[in-house]
Amino acid sequence: METVAFFDTKSYDKVWFDRLKHRHGIDLKYYDNRLNRDTAIMASGCRAVVAFVTDQIDAPTIDMLRRVGVEAVSLRSAGYNHVDLRYAEGKLRIFRVPAYAPNAVAEHAMALLLCLNRKVHRAYNRVREYNFSLKGLIGFDLKGKTVGVVGTGKIGLAFIDICLGFGMKVLACDPQPAWGRGVEYVSFPDLCRRSDVISLHCPLTRDSYHLISRHALRIMKEGVVILNTSRGALIDAEALLDAIKHGKVSAAGLDVYEEESDFFYEDVSENVIRDDKLKLLLATPNVLVTSHQGFLTDEALREIAAVTLQNLADYFAGRAVENEVFAQGRAKAL
Repeated sequence: METVAFFDTKSYDKVWFDRLKHRHGIDLKYYDNRLNRDTAIMASGCRAVVAFVTDQIDAPTIDMLRRVGVEAVSLRSAGYNHVDLRYAEGKLRIFRVPAYAPNAVAEHAMALLLCLNRKVHRAYNRVREYNFSLKGLIGFDLKGKTVGVVGTGKIGLAFIDICLGFGMKVLACDPQPAWGRGVEYVSFPDLCRRSDVISLHCPLTRDSYHLISRHALRIMKEGVVILNTSRGALIDAEALLDAIKHGKVSAAGLDVYEEESDFFYEDVSENVIRDDKLKLLLATPNVLVTSHQGFLTDEALREIAAVTLQNLADYFAGRAVENEVFAQGRAKAL
């Protein structure tokens, strides 16, 4: 049986990993610590580690992992922008879970839209204080509105299906179109100009960094709603705040944030938050921030555990690992 070091462990991680690990001949050493250059030494004696998006797998971390005998990193996530793939090449094998929660994330994106549109979060807080006024709670019908979906991988397509069910018109943008749903593919600038709602479902790359920029916001419709359940750095938060301040963006639903690694997944309620942009987003009534929970369903957690463990079992058995990530390859839309 192979022993694997498991970093940044949460209670909900253990449920399915503990149920499934022995089927794959794997034992797990759970650590609460995040994986980085200082904690990598904790993986001594393990041929592989399991890591999450909060872990920092940069060159010094990779060097330390190699020094203590680690050969592979199995990410329990789809995204891998926190891994220095070029430096890892020839040093560590990197695996991922490419599509564990398309429906979960898509449904969370729609939940954000519904909550923002009908002001459910504001109404909930009001009535708890016995304020039953309807003032300021006007929304709009989704039917007939145009939603722009950036990235039509499995999550994007699941979100499109939900939007079509609401009777929305769908525009899409992706370098690899998924034809066949009656969706109109357009350029990103055209999508910005024509959409009432814009939802991001694309990976974070050099090309997509700050995709929602001041220029992109400038050409959007007045009162556009922006949703991001993908990666925080797809949006220039400062530009978004400015657009909200001036009414260009009527609402924003964010399950991710560019600097989220300092806060998300942890209880920091007793800390002083020094990130002014995050504080402003949280204080703005037409912005809804959740802590990267879009994936968090029982079905998704089971799939994450199953695929992560299968990746490791295949590697230890000398078989090809279907979900290996290479430096020269980039991920398709999420």
